[in-house]
Amino acid sequence: MELKTSYLAKHVRTLQPSGIRKFFDATAGLTDVISLGVGEPDFVTPWNVREAAILSLEDGYTSYTANAGLLELRVEISNYIDNNYCVNYDPESEITVTVGASEAIDIALRAILDPGDEVLVVEPCFVSYAPLVTLAGGVPVIVESMKDNDFKVLPEQLEAAVTDRTKAIMICSPNNPTGSMLSKAEMERIADIAKKHDLLVLSDEIYAELVYDELYTSFAAIEGMQERTILVSGFSKDLAMTGWRLGFVCAPKEITEGMLKIHQYAIMCASTMAQHAGLEGLKNGRRDVAEMRKSYRQRRNYIVQSLNEMGLKCYKPEGAFYTFPNIESTGMDSETFATRLLKAERVVVVPGNAFGASGEGHVRCSYATSMAQLQEAMTRMRRFVEKL
Repeated sequence: MELKTSYLAKHVRTLQPSGIRKFFDATAGLTDVISLGVGEPDFVTPWNVREAAILSLEDGYTSYTANAGLLELRVEISNYIDNNYCVNYDPESEITVTVGASEAIDIALRAILDPGDEVLVVEPCFVSYAPLVTLAGGVPVIVESMKDNDFKVLPEQLEAAVTDRTKAIMICSPNNPTGSMLSKAEMERIADIAKKHDLLVLSDEIYAELVYDELYTSFAAIEGMQERTILVSGFSKDLAMTGWRLGFVCAPKEITEGMLKIHQYAIMCASTMAQHAGLEGLKNGRRDVAEMRKSYRQRRNYIVQSLNEMGLKCYKPEGAFYTFPNIESTGMDSETFATRLLKAERVVVVPGNAFGASGEGHVRCSYATSMAQLQEAMTRMRRFVEKL
């Protein structure tokens, strides 16, 4: 017997499925496909990190941890953030270990939003941001960053979007899907708006370790912002631990207590084995991160040059592992371009409109794949564009 549609909550019924997943479903059954669409490192989790998880099993660490996570891991997270970004968080009251950065964003929004509260969501952005605001009872207010500014949001755009219902601003830097990164000066201007209107900033810093040409500044490190910043990060991107589902969130004590309540009821705690692995990664994984970052930098330089040479204008991203080339010269919208490229040359890219309306006219190409695969993908894309 089929369930009636009316059994679903209205806000779930109207929720659109992920634009990324919808497109990838179309690749099922195809062979000889090169994917530049997956936001996942092609590296395997470093051996010492995997071994730490294995040893934790052998030693019998198979029970729950504290709801907030292993204290030893939270201490190491605190040390890591302090050493790298000069921000100090109390591991006992301001850090929660989560099931990936995705859960961290979810519980942060559910902890701070009352029904009808507005959150400024800067697009293009990861596909889950606006839906998670909606699921938390809030109202996502889209602020479109523009290609002419390398998809960096202007402070005056945020200022214009603030109302008496605005509660927070969501920022991802380096950005998925564009790879753009806010400078310290640009963050300071956004921070001024947050202070002026008494707003929180939810800062997704999952790509902070994958920055190629300058030092990274955490939003929480901006003067006067730690007390109004919810810092989200994790282990998926820099340590190639996507499948481990391990993240963390740092915030002022009151907000952390609220998030922990939700985490307790919904999750209990992150995987014990994954936490032991993450602990090893923080302690002894920096050399692996540096090697992966070096490889990504080389791939970034290659793919940006290749895309520009074939006539798809592409600026050089400062971080993450994505390029966001402009495909308007082909006369196609982003979904048509991606669909035809897949059909003709078996190369997967993600339509830019999957990340918001301002992403239209672009496609996301991930360079988190081997150089050999990138070279073949660029050969196929060049052939496709030339035929047009």
